[in-house]
Amino acid sequence: MKRRRTAVLVFATALVGALVGTFAAGWWSGGHETVAEAAAARLPDDVPAFFRNGGKHLAHFCVDPDRWKNRETPLLRAAEEGNHYLDMEDLDGKELPKTHRFDAMKMVYTELKKEPNKVGLLPYAIVENYEKLMIGFNDYRKNPTNTSIPMKCLVFGGVMCHYTGDAAMPLHSTRDYDGKVQADGTTKQKGIHAKLDAFPEKNKITAEEVCRGLEAKKIDDVWAHVNKFIAESHTHVPKCYELDAAGAFDKPTAESRAFVLGRVRAGAQLTLDLWYTAWVKSEKVKGGL
Repeated sequence: MKRRRTAVLVFATALVGALVGTFAAGWWSGGHETVAEAAAARLPDDVPAFFRNGGKHLAHFCVDPDRWKNRETPLLRAAEEGNHYLDMEDLDGKELPKTHRFDAMKMVYTELKKEPNKVGLLPYAIVENYEKLMIGFNDYRKNPTNTSIPMKCLVFGGVMCHYTGDAAMPLHSTRDYDGKVQADGTTKQKGIHAKLDAFPEKNKITAEEVCRGLEAKKIDDVWAHVNKFIAESHTHVPKCYELDAAGAFDKPTAESRAFVLGRVRAGAQLTLDLWYTAWVKSEKVKGGL
């Protein structure tokens, strides 16, 4: 599944398989669902039961950001595109502003002379949806009998999980997301993105093996943590190309499976920590309706 210049993605969700013309992102839907279910399985008991037991719902909502990139919804598709990646090389060593995505778009456009939607806005997509979930949890604390609130918390948590899964996929942190352009204009290893995207689903990486040993941790500075995570994910780009060159994504080896499992586990850990942090910090949210 390719990111922003692809034609077709096969969604293989638990409920329905459908052919959708789209820009693809992250893992195939099965990989995203695995991240969601693995993270939900390791939530501590103090998180509300509706959320801890909502793995199947979270897994379904986790795939929505890819569904939004349908060719029949061009405005939504265009708005959604940049949420799925951050091409680290295109930042030229600059840090993204912590304030909001509009300051980032201004900086990229005016200072870096680049198009924000092509550089990517992944950390904002993660943190914005984390904050939505935190507000939803705060509403639940105030009014736990309101049956609408659990529904929106599951939606917000699921959508956030899509972007955390994208962050764990190293090729969503680089402009070389689907091969490297050579001096003669050809692209070496084109197709690597689809191979890595498909790996968790094709090779039956399960939520049960992903969640083993994961423990929820509260994050003090969510913005810094998310950006550090994406930067660390970027360090795995060379390994992706090395494994692909060896044919280890086409014919899985013990090394390639361990590598991909590690990235899926990283995505599940980030998701788990953000969900847990949203719950803990929701207690001190002030204001609201």
